[in-house]
Amino acid sequence: MNISASLVLFNSPTRQFESCIDSFLAGCPEGVLHIADNSAAPLLSQRFTHPRVVYRHMRCNLGFGAAHNVCIRDACAISDVHLLLNPDVHFGTDVIEALAAAFDQDSSLMAAMPQIRYPDGSLQRLCKLLPTPSDLLVRRFLPIRSLQERLNSRYELHSLPQDRASEVPTLSGCFLAMRSADLLAIDGFDERFFMYMEDVDLVRRLSRRGAVRYRPDIHVVHEYAKGSYRSRKLLGYHLKSAILYFNKWGWFIDSYRRRINAACLDRLCGKEARPH
Repeated sequence: MNISASLVLFNSPTRQFESCIDSFLAGCPEGVLHIADNSAAPLLSQRFTHPRVVYRHMRCNLGFGAAHNVCIRDACAISDVHLLLNPDVHFGTDVIEALAAAFDQDSSLMAAMPQIRYPDGSLQRLCKLLPTPSDLLVRRFLPIRSLQERLNSRYELHSLPQDRASEVPTLSGCFLAMRSADLLAIDGFDERFFMYMEDVDLVRRLSRRGAVRYRPDIHVVHEYAKGSYRSRKLLGYHLKSAILYFNKWGWFIDSYRRRINAACLDRLCGKEARPH
């Protein structure tokens, strides 16, 4: 199976992105990694000269999705499975092989994400329901901690089993494997999203074509920063993307969201857990 990957950089620490590049090259002996550098000045690394690395300096910050799309259009024309990588992930040599096998064995599989861990080994809750306005806005700014924790538990699928694969409504773009032909068929990312929510929108569109699956038997490490929790500028991008997302798919009336979230909660908790 032919594997490709794309990595978007923006003033990224050299140590981080070189570790990510090394993980890919070691874990995918024949795959090609496409890099889009959104930094104002080109980043420097010997890794960019590797024969299986295609480096592009974009000369400006195109945004996360648009930069990935430049790589996707080139890479996916000749690959079977495409990986989205964040510069702050690293992983073992068995990860890509295991994900490729999952796509090879199941033609209905559109997108898959392994278990994502913090550097200390603890679990990142990156499998989620398709968001409602309250999931993204009320949950974020709610001052009542007990209610906030209850909303987090439901939205972040805290009851999701960690001992078997699960169908889930959406996955994170920090490390995401997708079927290349279908990724091209939906034209990749919606480039109106500059950053944030673009992966939710992408996975949602892929889910209409087949299965979206979480694979906790495979794991990667992600140095997750949650930038919008610390930066007002990034928070502004997050809110703008949330508004764009709900304008596109529906704020309060979204039949697909209701159906796919209900099906997931039914599998986990029974019909009483359905959203109302």
